[in-house]
Amino acid sequence: MFSKGQIIFAVIFFVVFAGVIAYTYRKDLKLHKRFYAGSIWVLLAFIMFILFIWAIKFFFK
Repeated sequence: MFSKGQIIFAVIFFVVFAGVIAYTYRKDLKLHKRFYAGSIWVLLAFIMFILFIWAIKFFFK
C-alpha cells in the first residue's frame, strides 16, 4: 500500500512535527498560563454538554 520511502518520510515528518510543536508549546508556556487560565472549565462544560446530548439520545431512542 505504501512504499518504504513513504513510510520513512511519514515517521520522520511526525517526529519532527511533534518536536517543533513541543518546543513552541514550552516556549509559550508562560503566556498560556496567563491568558488561558480558565480554559479547562470551558473544555469540561463542552464535554458535559456532549455527554448530556448522548444521554438524551440513548434514553429516548
